Amino acid sequence: MQVFNSIKDLTKNKNTILTLGTFDGIHPGHLKIIDKLVDCSKEKGCRNVVITFHPHPRTVLSSDNEVKMLTTQEERKNLLEKHGVENFLTINFTKEFASLTAEEFIYDYLVNGIGLSEIVLGHDHHFGKGRGGNVELLKKIGAAENFSVTTVDAFYINDEVISSTKIRNALIESKNKKANILIDGDLKKANSLLGRNYSFSGTVIGGDKRGRELGYPTANIKLSSQEKLLPAIGIYAVRVLLNNEKHIGLLSIGKRPTFYNAGELVTEVYIYNFNREIYDEVVTIELVERLRGEEKFNTADDLINQMNKDKENGLKIFNELNN
Repeated sequence: MQVFNSIKDLTKNKNTILTLGTFDGIHPGHLKIIDKLVDCSKEKGCRNVVITFHPHPRTVLSSDNEVKMLTTQEERKNLLEKHGVENFLTINFTKEFASLTAEEFIYDYLVNGIGLSEIVLGHDHHFGKGRGGNVELLKKIGAAENFSVTTVDAFYINDEVISSTKIRNALIESKNKKANILIDGDLKKANSLLGRNYSFSGTVIGGDKRGRELGYPTANIKLSSQEKLLPAIGIYAVRVLLNNEKHIGLLSIGKRPTFYNAGELVTEVYIYNFNREIYDEVVTIELVERLRGEEKFNTADDLINQMNKDKENGLKIFNELNN
C-alpha cells in the first residue's frame, strides 16, 4: 500500500476508482464499501484509492466535541491494506477545508486532483460544507465529467445499522432498560458491531508495583495514541500480543480506589503464567469480555480475594472459547 498525506503527492489518473469517509473502526459497514471498491478496481483494471480525513471532522467543527477514535491512523492503514486497498490518502481536516462546498471538493480534489472513473459510497453519504454533497450531486457532476457513482446499502446486525458512534457509545456506556440507568460499557455489543474484538496498543512503562505486592504483577500501559478510545473503567478478560507471542490476561482500567481517593486513570494488564521484564516494549490488548466494574474494597486482602475470583473467571472464559 502507498500512503499519502497530501493530494499533491498522488499522481492524477482518470483510471481510478475511489471512496471517501472517516472510516473510524473499519467496521463491517465500512468493509462492505471497501470490498466493493477493491472488487470493482480488479474487474476494471483501475487503481483504487481510499480518502480519509484527520483529525475527525467533529473535533474541528465543534470545539467542545473531542472524538476519541476506535482506530488510530496506523491501525486504519493496516486494516485497509489487509482488505486490498492500494492507495491511502489522508486529508488534513481544517476549518478552511471544511468551508469548501461539495462542488468545490468534487472538482478540486476528485475530478482535477486525483482523477476518477468511478466513486463508491454508502447510499446516504453526505460531504462538503453544510453536508451539501450527496449521491445525487455526484451523479449529476459524474454525467458531465464522465465518472460513475456506485452506492452500497447499509449493513445491519440484529436489525441495527452499524455506525462508529454506536460502537463508541457501547464501549463506554450502556443503558439498563429495566432500571433506565447507564451502566459502564457493553463490550459484547461493541465487539459484535465492530466485527472483531476491540483492541488498543501501547508501551509498557514503570508503575508503583502495587500489583506485584498483591501477588499480581502488572504491566502499566501508555497508549500509543492519545486519540484512541479507552473502554469504560473496569476489569476485562483480554488477549495480549507481545513480540508475536499471544498470551491471555486480565486488564484493569481504573483509578484504584482501594488505595487512592482521587487516583489518576491507570491502564494495566496482568498476564497469566508470565514472568519477564517488558519495560519499553509495545503490547497490543484485545478485549474479549468484561468481567466487572471497578470497586473499592475495605482491605487489601478483600481486593486480593476478588482478584483471585477474577483470575478464575478469566480462565473459564478462555477455556470455553478453546472448547
